Amino acid sequence: MGGIDSTYAWRRLAASVALSTVGGIGMWSLTVAIPAVQADLGITRADVSFAYTMNTLGFFAGGVIVGRIVDRRGIVVAAILSAVGLALGFALAPLATTLVPFAAAQALIGFSAAATFAPLVADISHWFEKRRGIAVAIAASGNYVAGALWPPIVGFIINSHGWRAMSLSAAVLCLLTMIPLALTLRRRPPDHAEGALVRVVRRSQDALGLSPNALQALIALMGIGCCVAMSMPQVHIVAYCADLGYGVARGAEMLSLMLGFGIVSRVASGWIADKVGGVRTLLLGAVLQGIALAFYLIDDKLTSLYVASALFGLFQGGIVPSYAIIVREYFPPGEAATRVGLAVSSTLIGMALGGWMGGMLFDMTGSYRAAFINGIGWNIMTVLIAWWLLGRQIRRSATA
Repeated sequence: MGGIDSTYAWRRLAASVALSTVGGIGMWSLTVAIPAVQADLGITRADVSFAYTMNTLGFFAGGVIVGRIVDRRGIVVAAILSAVGLALGFALAPLATTLVPFAAAQALIGFSAAATFAPLVADISHWFEKRRGIAVAIAASGNYVAGALWPPIVGFIINSHGWRAMSLSAAVLCLLTMIPLALTLRRRPPDHAEGALVRVVRRSQDALGLSPNALQALIALMGIGCCVAMSMPQVHIVAYCADLGYGVARGAEMLSLMLGFGIVSRVASGWIADKVGGVRTLLLGAVLQGIALAFYLIDDKLTSLYVASALFGLFQGGIVPSYAIIVREYFPPGEAATRVGLAVSSTLIGMALGGWMGGMLFDMTGSYRAAFINGIGWNIMTVLIAWWLLGRQIRRSATA
């Protein structure tokens, strides 16, 4: 049978991870291409970081808009549109000779890639109850599988044939693989006992004493803060290694290592969330992420950077899935894709802002030290909000 927690649900999860892995090239290819694009177009580090920001803002808009489409029409239509949009964006990017059309192509790529992350996570959350935390975490890991898989491949193609050939190759890949994968998800999610679940959600919201919109706003603030911090290594590690003289290939290896360990972190965080809930899991991840960022400030030797990248991936991978789990704990299932889209898309605002700030601070100071310190400051904001939410939950539970 194909119901909740069934064998089919696990097969659907595997297909979702595969789809997310392919679509994730829309997020990770530019981080490797930054030095090549900067040199080819004759622009500054802040300029090429702006193109990354446009990619990420596109991802934000896509997460919100596509989330509403999925709540109304299902995941298949959204995933097919994603495949077409990614292919078009990757095909247009090599035609650019200046920053503006290149950034516009990146915005389209980011918008289209959004369907392969938050909407897929929301969709799979409907198919699990007993193991929802770990299922959501595994679904969200497709993005990190992409981050571990694509940077070395993208780096190799860029070194051998240039970034334009890499982009055209990505266009063909997305078009030929994503549509067949999307068609495997045609079965609609199981029906929910909506009235009963809404009552459970209302009781959960009472546990915090916050309105739905107030809670959504706090989730957004935490998402922005944690991902301004997260963006520093993820966006700039390749360029950082190039600036230190270690080469682009070393930076791509560190990014792959970081995101590979992030997969472990995401799966582990799902297991933890099933035991202690989304807010505690988020707080743990945010504290550990701040510790990992501090390691980058200690030493910039090659071995130290590899160690810092591994620790960063291991510590921070569970943060973003925690937002999806919190949404499913406190909001009705009929709003899942929209609410998860808003929550996860807020993290993309943080990535966009942090990516741009990292480039700007580098241009201003000639190093990335100020950018790492800036990231730690934003991370502290997320820790404080999560701590406040947890304290509020504990106090209200004690007086109930």
